[in-house]
Amino acid sequence: MLLDKFTVDGKKSGQVELADDVFAGEINDTLIYQYINAANAALRQGTHKTKERSAVRGGGVKPWRQKGTGRARQGSIRAPQWVGGGTVFGPTPRSYSQKLNKKVKQAAVRAILSVKAKENKIKVIDDFDIQSGKTKDMFSVLKKLDLVKGTFVTDSDSVMLKRSAKNIEAVKFNNVKRINGRDLFYSKQILLTESAIKYLNEKYSKGE
Repeated sequence: MLLDKFTVDGKKSGQVELADDVFAGEINDTLIYQYINAANAALRQGTHKTKERSAVRGGGVKPWRQKGTGRARQGSIRAPQWVGGGTVFGPTPRSYSQKLNKKVKQAAVRAILSVKAKENKIKVIDDFDIQSGKTKDMFSVLKKLDLVKGTFVTDSDSVMLKRSAKNIEAVKFNNVKRINGRDLFYSKQILLTESAIKYLNEKYSKGE
């Protein structure tokens, strides 16, 4: 499939070919769900922690003798039923990450890109760089392309280009070699540089 290509001034400069395997492939909702679910889970810190009975300070002395008081037997004031006692089966630090096979990840990214292409939410721009590293310069480029909220994907590792985009809260910056499918999925629009398109065509085409 062919898609119009634009300059940094927002003017049409030609067309670029998008591989059908990548941008017009099968849309598998199950794969997309698995991928996004795993991506969301990976964002969880898993640092929750409560003190169990062994971790609560104190309670080393039996509060009263075993028999003869008329009260229930107690071994420690740090038992779970006491105020200030330990928590029973409380949360402990853990990792929420989920393992997905490489082929599943690639198929999910293809499906997400196909959804966005079908909804006409993908735009292509000529390769460019912003030497000043200023946010206003990047914002000017995005505004001319009507990218209000979305993801900007490039194959460039330019520090200045990344710096110019990082303070635009509504726009996510992605290097195509470390592309984040979650960002793509939640984006209203996706802006891809011509080189990024070429990389995606080669890497995510079936059989590669």
